[in-house]
Amino acid sequence: MSRYDEEARYDRPKRRTRPRTKDRPSYDDAVTGFVITRDRGRYTCWVEPGDRVVTAMKARQLGRKGVIVGDQVKLDGDASGDEGTLARIVEVLPRETLLRRSADDDDPVERPLVANADQLVIVVAVANPEPRTGLIDRFLVAAYDAGLRPLLCLTKTDLADPDPLLSIYRPLGVESVATHQNGDLSELRDQLRNRSSVLVGHSGVGKSTLVNALIPGADRAIGVVNEVTGRGRHTSTSTLVLRLPGGGWIIDTPGIRSFGLAHVDSDKLIHAFPDLADIAGDCPRGCTHTADAPDCALDEAVAEGRADADRVASFRRLLASREGSA
Repeated sequence: MSRYDEEARYDRPKRRTRPRTKDRPSYDDAVTGFVITRDRGRYTCWVEPGDRVVTAMKARQLGRKGVIVGDQVKLDGDASGDEGTLARIVEVLPRETLLRRSADDDDPVERPLVANADQLVIVVAVANPEPRTGLIDRFLVAAYDAGLRPLLCLTKTDLADPDPLLSIYRPLGVESVATHQNGDLSELRDQLRNRSSVLVGHSGVGKSTLVNALIPGADRAIGVVNEVTGRGRHTSTSTLVLRLPGGGWIIDTPGIRSFGLAHVDSDKLIHAFPDLADIAGDCPRGCTHTADAPDCALDEAVAEGRADADRVASFRRLLASREGSA
């Protein structure tokens, strides 16, 4: 035996594996649904054909790509919705809108909350608990950043006059509706019809009460306001999409006590106000548009009567809220 043959005995045998293919499944037969809630790695999806609810899990090939409530998704596997079945989410379709928040004002990491909504309904009690304008401002900033239409929904208007609160937001052109317990909700229904609306607000303002009144059988848990702290108790613990009678969807979220905006760019915020954005085009490069910004064109426009002083002040209040100073 030659020396070559003798040493060849110790060579490690070659692995025999199939070559990796670049072909990927097309999922042409996958059905489209949208995510209405999530619970411990399981996603509940609504599928329009047949108006059925399908439970699904995220497919491995999606990797770290997140799936959130409101996402339009492709479902493969058993999408019958029958008891005990489990489909797979194999694709997340492009999002038209994305409502985001950060954990706090020092955390630049954005946290997606809801996809594909078109309206943000900011639920505020005029009393018990007292309204928190700083949090309302933050919700407005998030709505403008996401491209959502903001709507103020005032509750408990039988306990206090809503006009002082509304006067703060009139310069911004924010639409509003007023409600009270067991009152007529026809105006609110008109604002919600055929829209996908996210309901936000801190605990105790009456979101769950509204949802139960708008959607019979919703059975969202209702809490009470602590008489000592003036704060409500969290009753809704998960984000849930509910179908409105007459058309449209409500996305009910848990009560929120803080809403970080570190991810929001001030330049993007001003573009939610076209009249001010046109004026700000004359600002020096890098202008922050705040009250102490040197040579800000907004100040000159107010002095010359080309811009409404209250509207500029309201916009700057939103900027201050974004920076955590409101």
